[in-house]
Amino acid sequence: MGPRFQRIYYLSLEFYMGRTLQNTMVNLGLQNACDEATYQLGLDMEELQEIEEDAGLGNGGLGRLAACFLDSMATLGLAAYGYGIRYEFGIFNQKVCGGWQVEEADDWLRYGNPWEKARPEYMIPVHFYGHVQHGKDEVKWVDTQVVLALPYDTPVPGYRNNTVNTMRLWSARAPNEFNLKDFNVGGYIQAVLDRNLAENISRVLYPNDNFFEGKELRLKQEYFVVAATLQDIIRRFKSSKFGSRDPVRTSFDAFPDKVAIQLNDTHPSLAIPELMRVLVDIEKLEWDKAWDVTVRTCAYTNHTVLPEALERWPIHLFETLLPRHLEIIYEINQRFLDKVYASFPGDLDRLRRMSMVEEGSVKRINMAHLCIVGSHAVNGVARIHSEILKATVFKDFYEFEPHKFQNKTNGITPRRWLVLCNPGLAEIIAERIGEDYISDLDQLRKLLNFVDDEAFIRDVAKVKQENKLKFAAYLENEYKVKINPNSLFDVQVKRIHEYKRQLLNCLHVITLYNRIKKEPSKHFVPRTVMIGGKAAPGYHMAKMIIKLVTSIGDIVNHDPIVGDRLKVIFLENYRVSLAEKVVPAADLSEQISTAGTEASGTGNMKFMLNGALTIGTMDGANVEMAEEAGEDNLFIFGMRVEDVEEMDKKGYCAKDYYDHIPELKQAIDQLSSGFFSPKQPDLFKDIVNMLMYHDRFKVFADYEAYIKCQEKVSALYKNTKEWTKKVIQNIGTSGKFSSDRTIAQYAREIWGVEPTRQKIPAPDEPRE
Repeated sequence: MGPRFQRIYYLSLEFYMGRTLQNTMVNLGLQNACDEATYQLGLDMEELQEIEEDAGLGNGGLGRLAACFLDSMATLGLAAYGYGIRYEFGIFNQKVCGGWQVEEADDWLRYGNPWEKARPEYMIPVHFYGHVQHGKDEVKWVDTQVVLALPYDTPVPGYRNNTVNTMRLWSARAPNEFNLKDFNVGGYIQAVLDRNLAENISRVLYPNDNFFEGKELRLKQEYFVVAATLQDIIRRFKSSKFGSRDPVRTSFDAFPDKVAIQLNDTHPSLAIPELMRVLVDIEKLEWDKAWDVTVRTCAYTNHTVLPEALERWPIHLFETLLPRHLEIIYEINQRFLDKVYASFPGDLDRLRRMSMVEEGSVKRINMAHLCIVGSHAVNGVARIHSEILKATVFKDFYEFEPHKFQNKTNGITPRRWLVLCNPGLAEIIAERIGEDYISDLDQLRKLLNFVDDEAFIRDVAKVKQENKLKFAAYLENEYKVKINPNSLFDVQVKRIHEYKRQLLNCLHVITLYNRIKKEPSKHFVPRTVMIGGKAAPGYHMAKMIIKLVTSIGDIVNHDPIVGDRLKVIFLENYRVSLAEKVVPAADLSEQISTAGTEASGTGNMKFMLNGALTIGTMDGANVEMAEEAGEDNLFIFGMRVEDVEEMDKKGYCAKDYYDHIPELKQAIDQLSSGFFSPKQPDLFKDIVNMLMYHDRFKVFADYEAYIKCQEKVSALYKNTKEWTKKVIQNIGTSGKFSSDRTIAQYAREIWGVEPTRQKIPAPDEPRE
């Protein structure tokens, strides 16, 4: 156990915060008082909340996880700081025009941001470019270009515990002498205009989810946040009593005991060579001492196994932008490979696989390798994901340093994802088991005593129905569509990606449609299928998938034979504030990625906690959800990881499924013939071609099992009581998926600190 007082630094290029007003009221225990006060003023609190812009500084899961973690770290009383970039433009706003996604800039700061406070007194210089001078006793990085990092602080309140932490986001500013000291006579105007070049660093969030784009501006962003943050951390350490015992030189002996740096994916991986640069070049530590400090301070969270998502930076970019860091990475790599060679003499192939420097037509630095070598802990984000890391992606590293590898299954904050978004459900839970579950979610297990309680079953069903009515009204207002609130709300909301298999969902919708058309007088359980999510602007297939969903909707929703038995809605501009509306209203949560591809998922947890049942594959955290609730209480289908591996060995042939499953053939033929795109018959040829001949994610292989499983869903939905009992079983076993549990495990098993949970009475509560 490390010393009690330690500062935790959570480094992330994304913080997907959403809105702040209601969250602040909930955590301060002021919501009832504020509701009452606005009501007295003749104002409607809900209307007021809708005015606030989402802080959309993230793409999806990774950025939202960071936001949940900040909430939990404050609630657990940890001295924690979130560090990132204050993007002037967050994730784009999505408009759907003629069924196609159109991106619009997210000018979220247009009317100011009342939650942030600029801190110009802590402005920090960050260096780029230049070259390295090697003297006999020292190394200097000279002739650099300087960009200033201006911090903006946002308070992060814990839940009713008198703790307020800080999220510090850096904004790029040009120094006043920028381009003027080279005063090319008469170029004054241009020199001032060129300040934008420096300030572009914090202009816009790269809108890719699970995809690496090796652009220079992105590398600048990654170094910018890391360099500014490390200077801030070291300044704070030096001003503490641990850093300043020697008036001449700071001792960094205590640094790893007082500072923990968590790298949220490889995006802040440059923290490792940057900390080495500061310790060796500036603070004059011996290499081995500096390396020991660095490794004991840093820890790395991996978020994906998809090869296209792993960061591999071309060396030529490093040579230009960060020449000293390249030298340091080479040195780290050489010393590491020497150790590996000592353990596995003669195994040159292993050396090649484990090197941070990848040889090829373009030499690249593998940032994940740098993170593993430079950290004392490496974790995946769900049990199955962490096992896959050890068995495949990082197998060599696991064999060499098994003690580094851990699992930390993701979680979500129950404050935002239950109390805030689903007050009706939070209330009926509190009536049965009290309010303490809000900061100790395992207490939801007490609800298992009410699985057969008629009154509680009725209450849970009633809350769900009220949430559905409210969301149906919202949809009618936004989309001008009439929705049957008694239909099964079948929801898949997440970024659009082939591995998440929105296409499998589409094939089910087409199959349902064809069945209704074939037997129009038969009874079908009515469904409203909602699919929402943004596609990365450069991801052609994802944009085609959105067009497909909207095109299917155009046909299905206007077919009089179908009536209100089937509706397909594409939810436009899915974001945190929309999730807060859709999650409480969902009956069925679609978590249908190919087994072995979704590292964890966290949307799955939000739906479970809010009383939806899950249809899903044994992938990511679904595995642990099934374990907690009992597999019978989820709708599990399809290939497991072993089946996928087996199929990869023998080869996946989509045509075999197409030839042998008539309903699948019919659906694909309809896509090919233009049934869903009558004005452009070959509109979906790319989708069909991909599904038939190069589908990495094996949609057809799981089609039959998925359709059968969906039949079970419909059958159970007819029996409201049995359905609701499964819902209660799910809510009652969702306690594990609190981010409070996740963070308590990070604290004890990675950061070496003990979380505290002290609750103070809120203004709304009577004091003892």
